[in-house]
Amino acid sequence: MKNFCDTYNVSRETFDKLKLCQSVLEEWQQKFNLVSRSSLPDAWNRHFLDSAQLFSLLPKEARVLFDFGSGAGFPGVVLAIMAQELAPDLQINMVESIGKKTVYLNHLKDLFKLNANIINSRIEQLKPTKADVITSRAMCSLKDLLAYSFPFCTKNTVCIFPKGKSYAEELFVAHKFWKFKCQILPSQQSNEGKILVITNLSKSKGVK
Repeated sequence: MKNFCDTYNVSRETFDKLKLCQSVLEEWQQKFNLVSRSSLPDAWNRHFLDSAQLFSLLPKEARVLFDFGSGAGFPGVVLAIMAQELAPDLQINMVESIGKKTVYLNHLKDLFKLNANIINSRIEQLKPTKADVITSRAMCSLKDLLAYSFPFCTKNTVCIFPKGKSYAEELFVAHKFWKFKCQILPSQQSNEGKILVITNLSKSKGVK
């Protein structure tokens, strides 16, 4: 607990909320398939810490965050819990197309009184709203992720996407369709994982 609080500059109250969230996940996993069964025994590292490490990358002035394909709340719910203490003005919009997962997300929103919107929709069906930050974890290829993100982007939007060992190949393909700046950061939770911090997103010439 102390190491977590020191690392992420949060109180024991925030840590306790995240541990309670882990317990709720384990309870609901028995009813709904929220995360892969193989990841559940190590959910704290695989899901919670993997999400928490993104918080320090959020711009301090950010007020609107979209989390695409929120699933069981990673990273959206983790960031929203941390934001209650560290960035109370940050509104987090979690977009998830699977109904049972949005039921779960709404339960967490009410349980923790999160400053969040739970949106049961496919991303392409949403009316785009300009975002300060876009996050997404394990949803689709980077090329497609950038296509989903583009309508929500301004020149100042920061996209934060954790990726696995195929990140370099995904970047190579994405650069054929999109122009962007990318900072590649190491994941604190995976030796093979990287965190892509993308800015200045625009379409490549000739791409419709």
